[in-house]
Amino acid sequence: MKITDAKVIICSPGRNFVTLKIYTDEGLTGIGDATLNGRELAVASYLTDHVIPCLIGRDAHQIEDIWQYLYRGAYWRRGPVTMSAIAAVDTALWDIKAKAANMPLYQLLGGKSRNGVMVYGHANGGDIEETVDEVLRYASLGYKAIRAQAGVPGLKKVYGVSKDSMFYEPADGSLPSEHDWSTERYLDHAPKLFDRLRDKLGWEHHLLHDVHHRLTPIEAGRLGKSLEPYRLFWMEDPTAAENQDAFRLIREHTVTPIAVGEVFNTIWDCKELIEKQYIDYIRATVVHAGGITHLRRIADLAAMYQVRTGCHGATDLSPVCMGAALHFDTWVPNFGIQEYMRHTEETDAVFPHDYRFEDGFLHAGETPGHGVDIDEALAAKYPYQRAFLPVNRLAHDGTLCNW
Repeated sequence: MKITDAKVIICSPGRNFVTLKIYTDEGLTGIGDATLNGRELAVASYLTDHVIPCLIGRDAHQIEDIWQYLYRGAYWRRGPVTMSAIAAVDTALWDIKAKAANMPLYQLLGGKSRNGVMVYGHANGGDIEETVDEVLRYASLGYKAIRAQAGVPGLKKVYGVSKDSMFYEPADGSLPSEHDWSTERYLDHAPKLFDRLRDKLGWEHHLLHDVHHRLTPIEAGRLGKSLEPYRLFWMEDPTAAENQDAFRLIREHTVTPIAVGEVFNTIWDCKELIEKQYIDYIRATVVHAGGITHLRRIADLAAMYQVRTGCHGATDLSPVCMGAALHFDTWVPNFGIQEYMRHTEETDAVFPHDYRFEDGFLHAGETPGHGVDIDEALAAKYPYQRAFLPVNRLAHDGTLCNW
């Protein structure tokens, strides 16, 4: 089965998405997500100018060889643009292969390891009481696990807090907006949020929290220690992970579970973290970590060290990525949890899909392929709109820090 054509579709039904569609001489098509929040056009150009010309005429069934060709053959390896482009090709080819086999994708990966995929939602508020109300709302919707983020007194804008609490979208301007930050205020405030949550919610639900790379290792150790009484499911991205050995210091100071990896692109980004058991959950995604082919390798390495998956699933991953991730989650033996930020009605209409949410779990559908399509006519009604992620500065002196 030969690849005859491919095209990139860019649309913005509430936020920007980049989708690759591959055509074959047997009439089968497949789609893959190539969205890179705030850098969408870079991936679109990489695909259009450098990848698609190399795909025409290749055997669509040779997924592994095409993956190696695009990764090793480029010479300039890794990086979010390259790996997101490779992921889009890989996901589309797995979609085609599963359709050719007339099977849902999880069957080709090895079949089900579970009956459903436990997911967590993102509850947020301007202060503790607003966040408590949102957490309780998510619990009423059936979620078994909820990530809680709250505004910090004295800070005007804080990561994770949105005007629309159900459809959180951080890319909020045609140029980067600026948020402010105070580690001291945050470290004093965060334990108060979870003390209040456990008082109101009890212990039946899992609670999660995202630090968003903002602390030094010793500060993260302090936070993890202070959150131990509230038995978090995980503390996410406690510090920047370029220096993987930095997590050793966190590990020495707290038993709060650690999750990291939504910005990782390859197995090399997490090799040391996994092998030294500095983390408990790896959050690499289908779209940013080279597709299903490469994410399987990361998961297999993690399984050797009892590290479980916890794939990123924010709104900047399209339903195409979510559909593929759910088939991966349904198969992967060392599954932990899946993030699930709901897409808007406009996005769901552009990307019709067969996965469904029920009582705290997402369920992959039985449609051959990954079960997600794109309505191109509807997508064309939502043209690209430039949008940047924010930047972050320290409140007391304006120094740029991690957003």
